[in-house]
Amino acid sequence: MAAPAPSTPPGHSPRPLLSVLVATFFVRFAFGITLAVFASYLTGAASGLGTDVGTVGLVSAMAPVGEFSTVLLAGAAADRYGRFPVLFAGIAAAAVLFAAVATTRDPLALGTVNLAFGVASGAILAASLAVVADRAAYDERGYEMGRFDAMNLFGWIAGFAAGLAALGWLPNGRLGVIFLIGAATLAGGLAASALLVRGADLGVRAPGFRLRTVLGFAFRGSVLLVTLPWLVIYLLIGTALVFLGKAASGAGLSLPLLAAVIGGGGSLLVVTQPLFGRLADRAGRSRLMNVGAAGFVLVMLFGALVAAYGPEIPLLAALGISVVPALAYGPAALAALADLSTSIGRATTMAIYSLTVSLGTLGGLIASTTLYARYGNVGLYEFFAGIAGALVALTALRVRDERRATTPAR
Repeated sequence: MAAPAPSTPPGHSPRPLLSVLVATFFVRFAFGITLAVFASYLTGAASGLGTDVGTVGLVSAMAPVGEFSTVLLAGAAADRYGRFPVLFAGIAAAAVLFAAVATTRDPLALGTVNLAFGVASGAILAASLAVVADRAAYDERGYEMGRFDAMNLFGWIAGFAAGLAALGWLPNGRLGVIFLIGAATLAGGLAASALLVRGADLGVRAPGFRLRTVLGFAFRGSVLLVTLPWLVIYLLIGTALVFLGKAASGAGLSLPLLAAVIGGGGSLLVVTQPLFGRLADRAGRSRLMNVGAAGFVLVMLFGALVAAYGPEIPLLAALGISVVPALAYGPAALAALADLSTSIGRATTMAIYSLTVSLGTLGGLIASTTLYARYGNVGLYEFFAGIAGALVALTALRVRDERRATTPAR
């Protein structure tokens, strides 16, 4: 990893960091609801492009498409014009777009809105990560990134759980209310975030910004070896989002009960992610990333066994236990990415995280459903095996790169 960066100067207000945590939770909560509710919301009407499964998948995929196709530009804008202008513009746009979803069920219109929401989501994520990297001292960076990762993942999971609960409780004709609530929540998050940073020293960008130089620095090998495993990991997460409802139905779980289980499990992230971040500060980023990669390999192994033998209690328990070490990857890797960035192009570098996450989610949705439709469970086994192999290979390459960087030349 890069040499320790100077600690955050004494006297820096903690309010910008808190503002980012608030904004991150509300945006990811809204995105989680979208993923859970969109398919049923679409199939409640027969208009526009139609409501076949392919159309549902296409409309749902528009958000990650919008995110990965524009997030680097959003990161560059945050470096050029400041973090908080980009952050607040993204939240405001997301609130308006969420309200717009409640006004129509036309797939073409919803796909367009979802695409724009992905653009706003990427801008928020890139600017937020840059603020955390700017404000956190080197020896506290893992902890602060752990707090960010907790809010990011908890927002996703809580929103997804809320969406599942809404599907179980509300008639389809009233699902639009969920999006209006989401819009109001985003507006409240924007107001709270803006209030938290009112009067605080928000800093200014460093002089000398050059986009070509910043992009070249952001895409160097050491950065890619930290970020590419996220692509692989989110292939798995995208698959889980597709098959979670099917697996729950097979186990006899109702949607409200599944929502409660997911929400309860997600709340543990508030504890585990800062803890793993603290461990990364003390034991080293690389070691915690290795632990996380090993955990994800075990998750894929037991996930394949669950697909083969059904939701047996011992297999589900082993799967749940494997998730715990897997969670170590996020805070450690985010801190490592911040260590590798420079203040002048930090938002652009951190945007690569959003790029890989959105690409991975989209790829998981497409690859897993295609393989399952053609080959059944065998397709899923091959998919899990490919992900596990790629993650092991990327981890080995990163460790080798780190060793070369720290070995004195002869």
